[in-house]
Amino acid sequence: MSKGLRILLAATAIVALPIGGHAAGKKDEVVLGMALEPPGLDPTTGAAAAIGEVVHYNIFEGLMKIEGDGKVVPLLAAGPPEIAADAKTYTFKLRPGVKFSNGEALTSADVKFTFERDAAEKSTNKEKAVFANIASIETPDDVTVVLHLNEPNPNLQFNLGENTGVILEPKSADTDATQPVGTGPYKLGAWVKGSSISLVKWDGFRDAAKIKIKKATFRIINDQAAQTTALLAGDLDAFPRFGALCNVKQFQGDARFTVLLGSTEGKTIVSTNNKQKPFDDVRVRRALAYAIDRKAARDAFTCGLGALIGSHYTPNDPYYIDLTGAYPYNPEKAKELLKEAGVKTPLDITLTLPPAPYDSPSGQVVAANLAKVGINAKIQSVEWAQWLDAVLKNHSYDLTIISHVEPRDLNIYANPKYYFQYDSPKYQETYHSLSTATDSKDIKKWTEAAQRQLTEDAVNVFMYVLPHVTVAKKNLKGLWHNSPIFANDLSAVHWE
Repeated sequence: MSKGLRILLAATAIVALPIGGHAAGKKDEVVLGMALEPPGLDPTTGAAAAIGEVVHYNIFEGLMKIEGDGKVVPLLAAGPPEIAADAKTYTFKLRPGVKFSNGEALTSADVKFTFERDAAEKSTNKEKAVFANIASIETPDDVTVVLHLNEPNPNLQFNLGENTGVILEPKSADTDATQPVGTGPYKLGAWVKGSSISLVKWDGFRDAAKIKIKKATFRIINDQAAQTTALLAGDLDAFPRFGALCNVKQFQGDARFTVLLGSTEGKTIVSTNNKQKPFDDVRVRRALAYAIDRKAARDAFTCGLGALIGSHYTPNDPYYIDLTGAYPYNPEKAKELLKEAGVKTPLDITLTLPPAPYDSPSGQVVAANLAKVGINAKIQSVEWAQWLDAVLKNHSYDLTIISHVEPRDLNIYANPKYYFQYDSPKYQETYHSLSTATDSKDIKKWTEAAQRQLTEDAVNVFMYVLPHVTVAKKNLKGLWHNSPIFANDLSAVHWE
């Protein structure tokens, strides 16, 4: 399963809370809104992005941390790792005096246990391949961890900062989905299914004095109108990843609120079945790229927010190159390519849309655009379980629209069994060169080459980046401006 689908996999029914009755805004408490409820609270076994929104950096921590600006810094590690010349051996020293919330001390044995569990045959960790690439783990003493890799991984420190790399306490690992035990500043308070999840400050945390918020409550509000209403009524202190994007101007004009306009790693694309005729012909895929007005598709959902993209990388990322000009909106060019490929129009296809908030508005634009070039895209709306089974698992689809939210996930295109069914030996060689590169110049070279090839092959129609919008009460500080990963780091949140 792709790590790029975390946002998609919260498989529970979401119920909006009734508005009113709760006075948010106590100086040592915070009430945050979130759209999707996590199916569990163990990010090493569950795929939903919502898991990380609640527990990452709050309950669970990893060796490294990805900060709000995307910078990777040590967390449970005492400092950056020592890396061997061949980039296959990483030696970490652990921060001293760290304990889990059940009182157990963090040792190198816990790191070894966690990573071996993540790599095990039955592991459901989204990043299982990262841990399977660890050939062996040495623990010469309680504070030293030595990772020996099969192949170099230039993104290893970043991977160990993602929620899939958090360190678990062995005795509690099997119950972390419902009773999470971590090294972070919070413990689980209460989980009212379909309604809210609360975290309470753990006084035994190593830097407890620095944590200003004693209780944080995440209220599950999927409906965009209800999100707006809850903020205006004062029932929420903030809503990171605010969904009612066309209401942003309303809050920008309200002195009670601060609006943070940032970005995510959510690459919204028209995913194409590259083995399904006629999409196995690159000319047809390029015709799709010319036929779709990406700006209109973006504006239909985001009201103008979010950068346009031309490949599977975002402007947030290192080594991003701007390929948005490769396929300008040009219906006539699309018709020419369809004719050249021998496609007889009208062509009837299916556009399968899961219930993500961007799908319906963007899907309507895509279908209307395709109709102008002779492609009749019948919209088929499905539930997540149906999408996962038909599209992700069985590859039974023509086109679909999805946001891949994981950073640096060019790897998914090197897997011909992935649901795109893109099978390019040339790309696979390019990605192998990227994944084993040890020099920054080589990493840059191969990352750019990979982006260019995906665009040249028009594997998918790359449309826009999901914006990261946070609406907060004006005196609430410390929330992330951008969202390089799906987390709500509470450690710096405070009231002024």
